[in-house]
Amino acid sequence: MATMARILLGALVAMLLVVCPCHARPAPEQTAKSSTVEEKAVVDGITAIYNFGDSLSDTGNLLREGDTGMLQHTTGLPYGSAIGGATGRCSDGYLMIDYLAKDLGLPLLNPYLEEGADFSHGVNFAVAGATALDAAALARRGVAVPHTNSSLGVQLQRFKDFMSANTRSPQEIGEKLASSLVMVGEIGGNDYNYAFSANKPAAGDARNIYNLGRMATGVAEAMALVPDVVRSVTSAARELLDMGATRVVIPGNFPLGCVPSYMAAVNETEPAAYDVNGCLAALNLFAQMHNVLLQQGIRELRRSYTSATISYADYFYAYVRMRMPARRGWTRGRGPRRAAVLAAAPTTSTWTGCAARQARREYSASVCARPDERISWDGVHLTQHANSVMTNLLYHKAFASPAPVEFPRT
Repeated sequence: MATMARILLGALVAMLLVVCPCHARPAPEQTAKSSTVEEKAVVDGITAIYNFGDSLSDTGNLLREGDTGMLQHTTGLPYGSAIGGATGRCSDGYLMIDYLAKDLGLPLLNPYLEEGADFSHGVNFAVAGATALDAAALARRGVAVPHTNSSLGVQLQRFKDFMSANTRSPQEIGEKLASSLVMVGEIGGNDYNYAFSANKPAAGDARNIYNLGRMATGVAEAMALVPDVVRSVTSAARELLDMGATRVVIPGNFPLGCVPSYMAAVNETEPAAYDVNGCLAALNLFAQMHNVLLQQGIRELRRSYTSATISYADYFYAYVRMRMPARRGWTRGRGPRRAAVLAAAPTTSTWTGCAARQARREYSASVCARPDERISWDGVHLTQHANSVMTNLLYHKAFASPAPVEFPRT
């Protein structure tokens, strides 16, 4: 029981760290250039991507919504260090959505809020810090959204506004979507993060009875959100399918118990707290609860839309596969579970990804010598290389099923 309490308390602390999304200044000119579709063959008939999500796929929308103060530390290097400068991506370089676009022979997706951008081959509506439920729904549960009100519902409305402004009829919208790939997420993780944040421990002894009670409340509220979060995601997918989408990808949640920031915050030394993959079992069970309900919702969608391909992107097991050092050659970190911590080097007072972040939420300018040997960029988000590996596993190694795109055999 004491071990479980420590894990949940550590999870709460980790959630508080995670709620700070990425932010950056506009992309430098040299990184804005991307190949045109004419330069590459269209892959499996896909001519556009429409993406919805949070910091895992935001390519600059939060940046353009305006500075939120506490995010100043990510407005420049080392973020974007692999691609010439910070762009609004929460990594040292490109994200999974970028690699997917490249694999499809498409230009990189421009953020919806970028004025004058070329949206002829898709739009990125994702916003770092975004939630699946809207701010009002979360507020009714006592959960505040600190970074952005651009929830999934807001993103979906922006998509509808975009289509209305760029097409003449619902039929034309359907024709556009018939040759498009629609990405609904990953989104929902921030809903849970903010629920934990609303019940953060009071100052003083973090493990006293009062704080344990607050922690338990946060856990209960986060768990209670899961059905509504899943319903929001599947409802958005249903609307897009009704509008004519024929290929939809809906990602699940990462294995939270394998993420360096969570593991470092828990700092658990009891072997029984870890699963066979060396990850915190309690946190992974929570992530799987979300994923199981999401897959049930996807099965219902498939029964309703039999002619569409509705793919579940298994971020959970793709991440577990990626972090196997024998398979991927990742650099191990230091810490209480050395074999489990591959991308970061946590201690009891600090945790570091490739871009070091101190316990007081201050980023240093130091970056590990070889980011391409690390999974985690900042303890939460992936490095560019890890994003590349995840994309390969998902769309070329069958971790997204059924395959949303048939790539040419090489």
